[in-house]
Amino acid sequence: MASTGPFNVTEAAEAAQPNMGGAQFASHTWMEPILVISIMLSSLYFNRRHNFRLFDSARGRSPTRSVLPHNNSQGSSPAGSFDSDLFSSDSEGFDSAKHPPKKRNCCGMVVRTPNSSRFANNWHSRVLAKWPFLIEMFYWVLNLAFYSLTKAVAQVIFSTDSGLWQLAQDHGILVLDIEHKSWLRFLFPIKESDFQAWFLNGHLTAITFLNRFYSLVHIPGTVTFLSWYYYAAPTHSTFATVRRTMTLGNFAAFTIFTFFPCMPPRLLPKEFNFHDTVRQSNAESVWVGGNYVNQLAAMPSLHFTYAFCVGSTFLYHSGIFRRAQRGEPRKPLYAQIFFLVAGICYPLLVLTIIVATANHYWLDAVVAMCTTTLSFCFNKVWMFLLPAEDILCWVLRVDKPTPTTGDRLKRREAQYQLVKNEEEA
Repeated sequence: MASTGPFNVTEAAEAAQPNMGGAQFASHTWMEPILVISIMLSSLYFNRRHNFRLFDSARGRSPTRSVLPHNNSQGSSPAGSFDSDLFSSDSEGFDSAKHPPKKRNCCGMVVRTPNSSRFANNWHSRVLAKWPFLIEMFYWVLNLAFYSLTKAVAQVIFSTDSGLWQLAQDHGILVLDIEHKSWLRFLFPIKESDFQAWFLNGHLTAITFLNRFYSLVHIPGTVTFLSWYYYAAPTHSTFATVRRTMTLGNFAAFTIFTFFPCMPPRLLPKEFNFHDTVRQSNAESVWVGGNYVNQLAAMPSLHFTYAFCVGSTFLYHSGIFRRAQRGEPRKPLYAQIFFLVAGICYPLLVLTIIVATANHYWLDAVVAMCTTTLSFCFNKVWMFLLPAEDILCWVLRVDKPTPTTGDRLKRREAQYQLVKNEEEA
C-alpha cells in the first residue's frame, strides 16, 4: 500500500504485526543494576573529600559543617578544631554553649533546631565527611520509595485494579482526543501512531536503537548526570537548585500519577494502532518492569521531566547565556558549543524515544515541561524540610557534611595562585 506522506503510514503497519526492530538485550536485567552501582561507586570516588583521613585520630577542623552558613547565633560549630566534648553527655542538649541551636526560617517563622555538629567525630559522620555524595544517594532512595507508593495509593483510591485500569484507559483516550480532535490539534500535527509507524516501516535500525536506549536514558542516564553535575557545578547551591527542581518535578508527577492515572499508548486497545516495541519477546528492563513500577503513569512523562531538566542544565553550564560565577573559569568555545548542542539535542532525543516506542503521548512531554518549569520557580519549597533534617541528624547522632561540589575549582584556583606567587618571587 502506498503511503501518502512520510508519517501517514499507519495503514501499512496495520496489515500485519510489523517488525518492531531489535528488542532489548537479555543482559539488561543484570547489566543495568551493575551499571548504576558502578556509576554510584565512581561518583563516591570522584566526589570524595581530598586530604581527609577516615580513621585519623588527630582532630583537625571539622569537614562536616552545616551546608547552610550560620552566624554564631545560628549554631555551626566554631571554626578551629573539633570540640573536646564531642563525646560528652547529651544533657547539655540545646543549651550547649559550644553547639547552640540552629535557626531555620520555615513558613515565615524562625525555628530552632538541634545542632548536630557535636557528633562530627562519630564514625558515621566521618564516613559521610569522606564521601558526602552518600547524602545524594539517600535523597534518591526517598524519591524511589515515594514513587513506589503511587501505584498502591492509586489502587486504594480507585478501589480495584480493574476500575483503575479502565479509568487509566479512558484518560489515555482523552489525551488523544485533546491532541487531535480539540481546538488544540494544531499544536500536534503528527499523530503518535503515525510517528511510530514511520519507524516501523523502513527504519528498523533506528527503532532498534530507540528500543535499547529507552531504559538507559532514564535511571542510568539521570544518575550519571547528577553524579557528573555534583562534580562539575561551580557551587553546591547551583547543583542543589537542579536537584531540588528534579525532586519537585518528581513529586508533581507522582501526584498526577496518583489522581490522574493514564494508560500509555502501548497498552491501549489494538484499534489505536500502537505497538509495544520495547517489551517485545519478553524483553524487559529492570527499571521499566517489576512490581514496583507504575505502568499507568504516562502523564506527565518522567523521562522527559528529567531530560528537560538535564537539557536546561547543559544550556546553563555552557555559560553562553550568563555571566560566569565568582571563581568559575570561562569555558573554551568548543566546550560552550558542546553543551549548547547537548542541551538542545538530548531532550529531543528522549522525546523521539518515548513517542516512537509508544510509551508516551506528545502531551505528556508538554505537561512535563510545565511541571519542570514550575518546579524550578518554586524549588526552594524543599527548604521547609531543613528542620526535620536537623532533627533526624540529631536522632542518628550524625553531622551532615559540607558538600565537595566546587572544591575542584577551589583547588585549581589555589594552584594558580601558588604558581603566580612563585613567578612573582
